[in-house]
Amino acid sequence: MRWMTTLVAAVMALACQNGLADELLLTAQSTRGGEPVPYVLNAQSATPRYVLILFPGGNGLVNPHMEGDRLVYGMKGNFLLRARPHFVDAEFATVSTNSIHVEERVQTLIDDLQQRFPGAKLYLVGTSRGTFDTLALAEYLSDKIAGEIHTSSMSRIASLDARRYKNRHLVVHHILDGCRVTPFNAAASSHNRYGTDFIAMEGGISVGDPCEAQAYHGYNGIERETAEAIKRWVKQDE
Repeated sequence: MRWMTTLVAAVMALACQNGLADELLLTAQSTRGGEPVPYVLNAQSATPRYVLILFPGGNGLVNPHMEGDRLVYGMKGNFLLRARPHFVDAEFATVSTNSIHVEERVQTLIDDLQQRFPGAKLYLVGTSRGTFDTLALAEYLSDKIAGEIHTSSMSRIASLDARRYKNRHLVVHHILDGCRVTPFNAAASSHNRYGTDFIAMEGGISVGDPCEAQAYHGYNGIERETAEAIKRWVKQDE
């Protein structure tokens, strides 16, 4: 797979020359006859140790595509998309794509990333409504990726018993999350009842609708701290 690493490095260098910095639009091609999966790659290294697959909240749509020489996709205000500069470093890369729980589509993306970055551990990260999909995929992904991270989760997170799965699970929630469908006590319940790894975040500011990304729900003002806490947990698997 050395040619793949070389290709990624070359494409990243070209992207920098074109003003796209470390942000690339790539496509995972299905080997099972399914539809191709476009995604946005952010990386500083052609050989990251960890790749975080980001499932945004809201309606889950990223829809990456090119318009001329410009990369276009929605929901950049979403917590996970907004926090990418704090996730990405020499060891961590991120992949942003539409939140969806269709197993074949997710497998297409996993196959592509395992070929592109054969030495990397893959983690699926969802936020808000994106956790509908991280939870729905938990059984399927149990033996296929290193783990899942559920942030600002919907109330059904209370029933997450991570002991059922072969991989790792982390729940992250702001203690002041005011969104009625993502209560803090539901996230804490998964930890208290089943021992699921849990990080409670504090601080930041809340502006506007408590269910939107600029509220505590979206870790407004503590994006870096939240990203760093997640990365520390990921690296504990060494």
